[in-house]
Amino acid sequence: MEREVTVQAGAELPGTLAVPDGASGIVLFAHGSGSSRLSPRNMFVAESLQGGGIGTLLVDLLSEEEDAVRETRFDIGLLTERLARIVEWLRKQPEAGHLPLGLFGASTGAAAALKVAARLGSRVGAVVSRGGRPDLAMDELGKVVSPVLLIVGGEDHEVIKLNEAALRAMHCEKRLDIVEGATHLFEESGALEQVAELARAWFEKHFPARSGTR
Repeated sequence: MEREVTVQAGAELPGTLAVPDGASGIVLFAHGSGSSRLSPRNMFVAESLQGGGIGTLLVDLLSEEEDAVRETRFDIGLLTERLARIVEWLRKQPEAGHLPLGLFGASTGAAAALKVAARLGSRVGAVVSRGGRPDLAMDELGKVVSPVLLIVGGEDHEVIKLNEAALRAMHCEKRLDIVEGATHLFEESGALEQVAELARAWFEKHFPARSGTR
């Protein structure tokens, strides 16, 4: 079900690919600046998705050397290119390449996820952003056709405004969910559980049923 992988995407990027038997889809995680594939928040959401029969790929977008440079962490163009190349790699994996694709982005990773979604069109089944910065992909948002769910903490006031602006720029199926009482990292009791439930429901809604054909 789970294996450690190394993705060649302009750098050697370590990751963890987990695909439950009969998976309905595969979700590629794009973490935010200063984070990694070992982010406890993304790992929590990934485990929830796996429990619902959805595969996950948690992978670093930058090498350790690149991540040490603050400017590189916020290079949305570089993050987007890396994510796009990881999608190409994922499509070649026998246990996951045939599955509907979802993208889950946090912080700056959400901007990269949305730019990749704009590039790939209907090949991306759904996108979820957690505390994301979709405004950093504003020039591409009008091209996104995949269903997009934006999740923001109710106390993350500035990010709410940025997400509201991004929501207005999109023409696809879209929704903004506010987790009341939560701050940017969703560290409050029960907040991350709500994020996981919302994300899982969104992907389940937009992935074909496992008993269907694809």
